[in-house]
This record gives sequence, C-alpha cells and structure tokens, in this order.
Amino acid sequence: MASAGMQIFAFVLALLGILGATVATLLPNWKVSADMGANIITAISQMQGLWMDCTWYSTGMFSCTLKYSVLALPAYLQTARTTMVLSCVMAGLGLCLASLGLKCTRWGGGRRAKRHSAIAGGACFITAGLLCLVPASWFINEVISSFLDSSVPESSKFEPGGAVYVAFVSSGFLFAGGSIFCVSCSGKRGQGGHRELILSPPDKLLQQQQQQQQQLLQNQEQHQYCSLLPLDNKAGYSLQDYV
Repeated sequence: MASAGMQIFAFVLALLGILGATVATLLPNWKVSADMGANIITAISQMQGLWMDCTWYSTGMFSCTLKYSVLALPAYLQTARTTMVLSCVMAGLGLCLASLGLKCTRWGGGRRAKRHSAIAGGACFITAGLLCLVPASWFINEVISSFLDSSVPESSKFEPGGAVYVAFVSSGFLFAGGSIFCVSCSGKRGQGGHRELILSPPDKLLQQQQQQQQQLLQNQEQHQYCSLLPLDNKAGYSLQDYV
C-alpha cells in the first residue's frame, strides 16, 4: 500500500514537471533586458524566448516578433528548442506508461507487466528531466557570459528570465518523479529471502480460493479424527469388562 502511495506521489510530481516544461517552452522571457540605456524612454523592457521576442514600451504597448528563421539562430537557441520539445514528448510518453504501471489501477496487465511499465515510465521521466536541464543550463551560461562581456554594450545586455527557472524546477520534478517510480517497483525481500510483489486482482482471487480449499480440507480431517475418538474409547471400555 505504501508503494502505491509513493507511485501516486511520483505521478503528481511528474505531472507538475511536464506542465512546467511545456510552459517554459512557450514563455517568451528566457532572458530579459538588464538595462536599456539610452532607449529607456521608448522601451522599458525587452524579452527573448525560444520562439519569439517581445518588447514593452513606455506608452503601454506590447509587441512580439516570431523567430521564423531557424538557421539564423545561434547554436544554443537551436539546441534549447529541440531539447525542450523532446523533453515534453518524453514526459508525455512517461505519463502514459506510468499510468499503466500504477499499482492502484486495474488496467495494464498483471504485476509483471505493471512493473515493467512503471520502470519504463520512470526512465522516460528521468530522460525528460535531463533534456530539460541541459538547455536551461546552456542558455543561462550564454546569458551570463554575454552579460559579463565588456565588449557588449549596456543596451544589449540581458539577464536570465523566469522561464529558465521554471525549466530548472520542472527538471527537478521530473527527476524526482522518475526516481521514485523506479525505486517503488523494486521488490522488497521478506523473511524467507523472497521478493514480495503486489498481486493483481486475479492472483489475489486465486490465492483466496486456494486458502479456502486448504482450510476446508483441514476442517474435514479434524472432523473425521473427532468422530473416531468415541469409538476407540468404547472399544477400550468393552475389552476391560471382558478381562
């Protein structure tokens, strides 16, 4: 029962992870302007994301421009796009496999099939977390390096935005959910050295039937033994009388 509870907890963590990774992929604030310098009168904030660049103006207007050209983007931005999309896909596949491997559900086959599905789902979550962590780390390294470069003008310097931190947190959720899923499916050793596995409903029914049959046989043997005792006593009593 505790193992099933851990699986539900891991499933919730993984669900939060995939939601966060999807939001981080779509957000336009992977990096935000640190200081606009001379342009502070006309534009108060600039944001750049994986798919678009947005600008807030002092007049209250907001405009965004999509990045249509893929080849014109720097290598770290192309890598971030690809890995974040792959992370979302792997996390979605992990959710499907993990839902089949949950011990509290009836679908997904027997205990062996559920165990394999849960381990595969956990591996997908861990892979998705790694795919989400790599672009966030590379992106934030590029932003910090550009910010510390003295040759870059003040108006072109950026700081890490909120989407990068969302990606970091989402990767942690995915790592935690995948690890818990894999650990919860490892068998526990009992007193006899055998692994105790959670039985599926058909196996439980078969085990209950076998126990009932064994109990019925024991009751029949006890009844036969008790019915023979008075005959033996009576036979012993008659022999003593004759002697």
